[in-house]
Amino acid sequence: MSKQPLLKINNLSTSFRIGDDYYAAVDDVSLTVNENEVVAIVGESGCGKSALALSIMQLHPQERTKMAGEVLFNGKNLLSLSVSEMNKVRGKDMGMIFQDPLTALNPLMRVGQQIEESMKNHLQLSDAEMKKRSLELLNKVGIPNPERTYMQYPHELSGGMRQRVVIAIAIACEPKFLIADEPTTALDVTIQAQILDLMRDLQSQMKTGIILITHDLGVVAEMADKVAVMYAGEIVEFADVSTLYNNPLHPYTRSLFNSIPSAAHGQDRLHVIQGIVPSLKNLPRTGCRFSERIPWIDSATHEEHPALHEVEKDHFVRCSCYQHFHFPKDAEDLKYDIS
Repeated sequence: MSKQPLLKINNLSTSFRIGDDYYAAVDDVSLTVNENEVVAIVGESGCGKSALALSIMQLHPQERTKMAGEVLFNGKNLLSLSVSEMNKVRGKDMGMIFQDPLTALNPLMRVGQQIEESMKNHLQLSDAEMKKRSLELLNKVGIPNPERTYMQYPHELSGGMRQRVVIAIAIACEPKFLIADEPTTALDVTIQAQILDLMRDLQSQMKTGIILITHDLGVVAEMADKVAVMYAGEIVEFADVSTLYNNPLHPYTRSLFNSIPSAAHGQDRLHVIQGIVPSLKNLPRTGCRFSERIPWIDSATHEEHPALHEVEKDHFVRCSCYQHFHFPKDAEDLKYDIS
């Protein structure tokens, strides 16, 4: 039985004002998330992952942001909703686990108050019912002494405990769709594993569709059903997780995988991806955006207006350069022309 589409993004562009002009940080992105499915979005810092997440949730400051395209959820285009209409969706039908729990939580409010905040806005519950539900949520996310934590402030908790509280807030109203933005960043590996187990359990219990934003390819392998690789505001490769890991094609995807330490392959040194992600103002708007970081590949292999090609069923790759890509064999290949 095929899964039902939960969120459908069509040609979404999000541009930010810098000076007198607008520059797209999310550029013509299309993506579908089905119910009970995890779609991971991976890429370096600055590739547009978090900008995409905040665009879906409509959390960018409106006075300096322009958005175009569609974000369809429950048949409604979220981009066309008013602020008050969007407030009815956020927290109830859509939740978000923010990247840094310390800044996501209000330092002046007790944990219990913060969990109950979305319930007050979306659920018709008495104070006693909200407290009971808050304690159940704290127990569900694996906090050993819910009654005590309910009365504590964020600074009294460890990083792992704060992250669990953020998850409890995000799922308080049992949303059908959840965005997890780097949910395990800065956590030690033991707590990281516990958080991922928790997210898996919640997904299976609530049949939630999840967008998982991360740069950790190990987390992706463990959690995701499908993977979108983002570079410079665009999706450059999209496939199910097994296909992508067994047959990565885009030069950027292959470079990411080649940068991972592997004892099995007996690497003497790690592959380093040349250059950096260009800034919004300096981002080339025509041609392959990754071409400057693989200068040993002939410029003729790149498309002038790179499109996503379906190279096999449900496996999409941007630009034809993937057909000609190879890793440099010697240091001479890596030299830049800086004249």
